[in-house]
Amino acid sequence: METRELSRAPRLLPLYARAAVPKRRGRPAVPRPAVPERRLVLPAVRPDPARLRRYAAVCGFPDDGRLPATYPHVVAFPLAMSLMAARDFPFPLLGLVHVANRVERLRPVDAGERLTYVVATGPAEPHPRGTAFTVTAQARAGGETVWRSASTYLSRGPGTGEAGAQQEAPDLTVPSRQENWPLPGSLGRSYAASSGDRNPIHLHPLAARPFGFRRAIAHGMWTKARCLAALAADLPGAYAAEVAFRAPVLLPATVRFRAERAEHAGAGWAFDVRAADGTREHLRGAVSPLGG
Repeated sequence: METRELSRAPRLLPLYARAAVPKRRGRPAVPRPAVPERRLVLPAVRPDPARLRRYAAVCGFPDDGRLPATYPHVVAFPLAMSLMAARDFPFPLLGLVHVANRVERLRPVDAGERLTYVVATGPAEPHPRGTAFTVTAQARAGGETVWRSASTYLSRGPGTGEAGAQQEAPDLTVPSRQENWPLPGSLGRSYAASSGDRNPIHLHPLAARPFGFRRAIAHGMWTKARCLAALAADLPGAYAAEVAFRAPVLLPATVRFRAERAEHAGAGWAFDVRAADGTREHLRGAVSPLGG
C-alpha cells in the first residue's frame, strides 16, 4: 500500500473546492471500479484546546479532560478527504453517502496527548444501491493504538451485488432512556465550525438543494457523537460504538433519542434516533465494552 507522511493536516476548504470540479471520465465505467488503496500518516498531533471545547459543547460531551470518543474522527477526516478527493479516485466526493461508522476507544485518552493518525482507503465492495468502500483510521500514542474507526461510504448507482454481512444493531424493545432533542437550523454550521466539515449539504438550504435536500441536514457524525455524549456517564473505559445511518435529519427538527441496556453486550447499550413522532428512523447503533 502506498504510504505518505504529512507535515500538517490538509485544509478542508480547498479539498471541497477540488471536489466540486467534475472528474474526467477517460475510461468506460465498470460495475465496481477499483479504489486506490493508499495511506496517509499525520504524526504527533495535540488537540487544540479551544477547538476541543467547542466540539465538546456542540455535541454535549462533558468537559472532563478526556477526548470524546468521536473527536479523533474530526482530526482524521481531512486525511480521509484528501484521499477521496484525489483525481484518480473513482467516485465523486460530494455524492458519497456515509452509511455506517464504527469507533473503538481502546482506552481513555487525555485531552493533551499527542497522537499519530493513520488513515487508509480500502477496496470497493458490492452494494445493492451502488458501490461501497471503507476508510479506516487509527490514532496511536507511542507505539500503542488507542483509538480506531471504520467509515463506510456508498457511491450510489446501479447495484453491484449484495452488501457484505454486517452485524445489525438490535431493535429496541423497552427503552429505559428517552429524550427529545430540538435541533436548530444552525446546527450544521455550529458543528462545521468545531469539526471543520463544511460539506454544503449541512450549511444552508440553498447549498443543500442541488444535492436533493430541501433543507440542510445534520452531520451524521454529530448525531452519533450526541448519542454517545448522552450515554457518557454509563460507558466503560474501552468500548466499540457502531451505527448505521438510516435517513438524514432535515434541519430544523426535533428528534427522539432512545436507549436501553443490550443484554447481548454485557454493559453495552442499544440506541436509536427517530423523528419526534417515532415514524422515521434516522440512526441505529450499539455500544459494546472491549477488553476485560
